[in-house]
Amino acid sequence: MKFFSFWRSLASFRVRIALNLKDVPAEVVFVDIDADAQRADAYRKLNPQMALPALVTDDGTVLVQSLAILDYLDETFPNPPLLPSDALGRARVRALALMVACEGHPLVTPRVRRYLDRELDLRDSQLNAWRRHWTIETLAALEGHLAGHKATGQFCHGDAPTMADICLVGHVSFAINQQINLSPWPTVKRIHETAMALPAFAKASPTAQPDTPEAMRAK
Repeated sequence: MKFFSFWRSLASFRVRIALNLKDVPAEVVFVDIDADAQRADAYRKLNPQMALPALVTDDGTVLVQSLAILDYLDETFPNPPLLPSDALGRARVRALALMVACEGHPLVTPRVRRYLDRELDLRDSQLNAWRRHWTIETLAALEGHLAGHKATGQFCHGDAPTMADICLVGHVSFAINQQINLSPWPTVKRIHETAMALPAFAKASPTAQPDTPEAMRAK
């Protein structure tokens, strides 16, 4: 398999975690979003949406959208599972994952920030306020659904990482990069720390990739 990734892409971060958890090897192809490499003809042919990540299977099938890729990996490589065995549990985990991947994250992606900057001419202070607002709103939503819920364990759902944790850690990492104090959301903070202590999560971190700029690497 070939995995098209960028160190700072939160959606790529999700797929890196899943590949690590399931110990699935993939050839990584780096696509530099900061240099608009996702708009180059070669990648545009692969994914006309010009978004990361993309996963090309051994038979040449191109998969896009991180949650769809996670579903594929979970069905193809079932251990360890990324979803609970019961229908209600799967619905809860998917809902938590979607809060991040389909509600919070799309509002702070580079292409949205670029549009706000170049087309709407927002000032830096306005852009920062935009990012912080949507980041905090999602953190609060996650905390509200996780804190005190009978299904919340060491992780978002029980005591093993799921798709929900994979999405949560990327969002929290983004919040930390914005220097947002996580103390108002103690359950989210605890789950993030628990997950990132696992090698599969730590190795997938944006600060630990081969294409991570030296200045951004974990010290």
